[in-house]
Amino acid sequence: MATAADADAMRRAIELAARGLGSTSPNPVVGCVITDTSGAVVGEGYHQRAGGPHAEVHALRDAGEQARGGTAYVTLEPCNHTGRTGPCAQALRAAGVARVHYAVADPTPQATGGADTLRAAGIEAEQGLLSEEAEAGNAAWLTSVRLGRPYVTWKYAATLDGRIAAADGTSRWITSAEARADVHRLRAECDAVLVGSGTARADDPHLAVRGAAGATQPLRVVVDTNATAVKPGARVLDDAAPTLIAVARDADAAHLPQGALVRLPRAATGLDIPALLGDLHGRGVRSVLLEGGPTLAGAFVAAGAVDRVIGYLAPALLGAGPTALAGAGITTITEALRLTVTEAVRLGPDLRVTATPLAKER
Repeated sequence: MATAADADAMRRAIELAARGLGSTSPNPVVGCVITDTSGAVVGEGYHQRAGGPHAEVHALRDAGEQARGGTAYVTLEPCNHTGRTGPCAQALRAAGVARVHYAVADPTPQATGGADTLRAAGIEAEQGLLSEEAEAGNAAWLTSVRLGRPYVTWKYAATLDGRIAAADGTSRWITSAEARADVHRLRAECDAVLVGSGTARADDPHLAVRGAAGATQPLRVVVDTNATAVKPGARVLDDAAPTLIAVARDADAAHLPQGALVRLPRAATGLDIPALLGDLHGRGVRSVLLEGGPTLAGAFVAAGAVDRVIGYLAPALLGAGPTALAGAGITTITEALRLTVTEAVRLGPDLRVTATPLAKER
């Protein structure tokens, strides 16, 4: 039976795991805490980058001999295979830990089985401690494994009456500097930032992360179905971050860098969203920040491909102008995509609301 001290240690492991957001893909984020025989914390670690030591290895190095007879708290089941690093289940066994709490079972066929290896070695291994919190922290990777596509966060900024721009098209700046800085934090935590042709045409966005020292720049993705929005010299084509321009298979894209192009099938309107996400998944993208306008957001919602919504709401009213979402295929109130609000935070004068779809299959 897990104790309050066990929960505190796992909660700390979840906090440590979050430090790896944006730098471990296509691997998961994982945190680990080691306590000694008296229950005192003697080691901490997290998975810092793909190809580098796993969380358990960092924590065991931190603990040294004090790990012997102690307990390991890990946010994900210790792996049981040798890839670019060795199996963490064997590392825990060699360190002489007596007990392992892990929050979430590893769903990948090649890595699962670590708990069974630990039990076979006489180590107590228990699953499920703070599993919901650990799942939420690792939602991008778990979604990519279970659904075969990246985890999509739709982000938008709007006034309290839901307008993302004024009637004349002006939109800078609806939200505060604090909210805009927070968006760069979101970008730094994702593998790709995605906009559509409307945003590319109207704003010539740069889409790179600013103000986050040491951040791994995400892949910049522009959905330009007809290859008419991104022009030579566009800011998104500079060398600040890698760029991918998604166009229809029959689009004339001779004016664009061929190495940055991907050609995808058309849907009824625009590009085929599942095909786009499948291509990104194949490139190792596990999380996408959707920053596009209302039409692209509507296409993602209609495709059932929005996993999280983050709205930055400014205390202002416009009364007219485009709204945040359009063309989502919702025609009556019973078809509304219902959400659960998971967080509401003040950022300067603005409010950041985070929500996830109800009854979403994982």
